[in-house]
Amino acid sequence: MNRRKFLTLMGTAGVVSAIATPKAAEAGVHTFPYYDNGYGVLHDLTRCIGCRQCEVGCNKVNNLPAPKVPFSDLTVTHKKRRTTTTEWTVVNRYDLGDKEYVFRKQQCFHCNDPACASACFTKCYIKNPDGSVSYNDKQCVGCRYCMVACPFYIPTFEYEEAFDPIIQKCTFCKSRLEKGQLPGCVEHCTMDALTFGRRKDLINIAHKRIAANPDKYLDYIYGENDCGGTAWMVIMPKPKGMAQCAPGNASEAHDAMKKVGLDTGLGNQPMGELTYGALGTVPMIISFWPLLLGGAYGITKRREAIAKANQEAAVAEERQKTIDAAVACIEKEQGKEAAEQHRAAMTAALEAQDSASQHGGEDK
Repeated sequence: MNRRKFLTLMGTAGVVSAIATPKAAEAGVHTFPYYDNGYGVLHDLTRCIGCRQCEVGCNKVNNLPAPKVPFSDLTVTHKKRRTTTTEWTVVNRYDLGDKEYVFRKQQCFHCNDPACASACFTKCYIKNPDGSVSYNDKQCVGCRYCMVACPFYIPTFEYEEAFDPIIQKCTFCKSRLEKGQLPGCVEHCTMDALTFGRRKDLINIAHKRIAANPDKYLDYIYGENDCGGTAWMVIMPKPKGMAQCAPGNASEAHDAMKKVGLDTGLGNQPMGELTYGALGTVPMIISFWPLLLGGAYGITKRREAIAKANQEAAVAEERQKTIDAAVACIEKEQGKEAAEQHRAAMTAALEAQDSASQHGGEDK
């Protein structure tokens, strides 16, 4: 039994007990307890051959629809793909230069302090003791703030679903973990590129691999500290001709990690601390928006009424001036009695015209 299989066996054996103890922390800044016994996966890019068997496993255990491009077609990895509502994990090929290529699996990183959870004002996301970040579609209102907040662009929305769209993403195969089983992708990996175990143990394994082969590996574990730490972590080969970075130095590792689509510039601060301040005000806004919009509507209608009254008054004043001028001319030529008769006739005609206009006129 190799080391990975041993870690896998020992890891899954303790999952049930680990997830049954502390209560899962719900969304909110500074509320995640950073479970020390949480689980994770270490993805070693030096071992990945882009066979897409992890995609097969994910598709199978989650009962997802068959992809448009068959799993046997490996050329699909040559074009960068994102996860979708029906593809929760995808493998892409990356060019390190000097005709050197590597493959990396992309899925939810299951952050220690997930930005999606801190941004969700309906508390749809929960960080669980087993290391997974789960989503409850029963509480979702479709605001998609989680999509905006996620630094890895993972949550996807069912735009094609007209009646009840929800968010879809990798679940860390939580239901399988609860049964002591491996995530589908890990179980189907044929090259030991995915190692499952306790997160703290995986970090030690990664450091030992790097120390044993300093010319082979870049001395950086992506996800150890990035974004406050993630359950899924990545180690990669050091590109040919590139100087080794100082251990764990994000700025020195940036250029190499960028070649495989990973950003070391996100910092070590949990993303939840950055998103909560801005998006945490959303519940308050939603509570008061009927009052605010109602007040704005009332003000607008009042302004319209005042403007209409002023307009009508101006028209009436000009109309009276016209009648007075006409009556003055008639009085001068025909006398006062005739002038008053014409005044009465003109006033009646204008009133009739106003009445017809108010009731639709001749078009009614």
